[in-house]
Amino acid sequence: MSSFVSRSLVRRRALLPLAVLLAAGCASAASGGAAGSSSTVAGAPSAAGDRVSAEDVRELVSVLAADSMEGRATGRRGSLKAARFIAERFARYGVRAAGDSGYVQRVPMMATVGRNGRQGAALAPSFAALDTVPAERRLAGGNVLAILEGSDPVLRDSAILVGAHYDHLGIGAAVDGDSIFNGADDDASGTAAVMLVARALASGPRPKRTVIFGAFTGEETGLVGTRWYIRNPVVPLARTVADFEIEMIGRPDSLAGGAGRAWLTGYERSTMGERLAAAGIPLVADPRPAQNFFQRSDNIAFAYLGIPAHTISTFNLHRDYHTVNDEADRLDYVHMARVVESTIRAVRLLADGAAPEWKPGQKPVAPAGMRERLGLPAAP
Repeated sequence: MSSFVSRSLVRRRALLPLAVLLAAGCASAASGGAAGSSSTVAGAPSAAGDRVSAEDVRELVSVLAADSMEGRATGRRGSLKAARFIAERFARYGVRAAGDSGYVQRVPMMATVGRNGRQGAALAPSFAALDTVPAERRLAGGNVLAILEGSDPVLRDSAILVGAHYDHLGIGAAVDGDSIFNGADDDASGTAAVMLVARALASGPRPKRTVIFGAFTGEETGLVGTRWYIRNPVVPLARTVADFEIEMIGRPDSLAGGAGRAWLTGYERSTMGERLAAAGIPLVADPRPAQNFFQRSDNIAFAYLGIPAHTISTFNLHRDYHTVNDEADRLDYVHMARVVESTIRAVRLLADGAAPEWKPGQKPVAPAGMRERLGLPAAP
């Protein structure tokens, strides 16, 4: 989850073939830490194929948040390894590649360095523009995309996007000997959920609408991957009826009702949250609206384009956020498994039912700077 709101949303190696870079290595699964001991959880799966175990989630998070991933900084070596792992799992689960290089949608990015000295990335206007950037500043990498075509002869022409960002903050100053920002909760947890939703939908009843699964890069550096996807969508945005992002579901939030329960950003803005809750999904409105979480994840870019777009989360404002202590052994995998099962049900409802709609006066309006970055016309 981004630490800034949409004020500007952007802070300011030679480009080898991406397939070569992705083949350079993939982390092996770490042994994994101990799960939390949640006792009461909510949200039963609707089908046997939709069941998720704590070990299912732990396995994926332990790889994505391993030290060998080097904090998954956008466009750097650890991010490429993470992208390869996600792509391999999408292939194993039976969802079709939807990128321009297999499962990967290449994104033209260049290296930046923030005022705090942390490595960052900026989106280049095009690959042709990237060619004018000094070779040492060019970054490789991109979004990891998969598609599951819908079964209904009419509804399959429309799509649901299910996404999370797999990037994090990389390597920084050491704290007690640890310099890797592993990002287990932020957002290896959400990325693992997207992968498991793909597994469930591919192995169970085929949804009526087409479902796009997206692991996006560069959320932490200004929605870089999402902004490129918007310019190059798998399914035209005019036929994308909802965006459902998953962010920081690693620990229970008492304000959401505890273990296995989640909240939805911007719940009051559209019909999505109420429909899901009415169907039995253990989901409540964001209990901390003052934190502006609706504007702090990839969903906001799609919302500005008019697509009902929200993020499911259980972030409880824990102090490990954006620190080296966001480690895999601090997550509650029993809780996470229940939230993922509920997310699978939610995606099935969105894919098979009526498309969500904005409530009157609740569709967000993009500020001028963001409109330009998203390629929107100037406001009248």
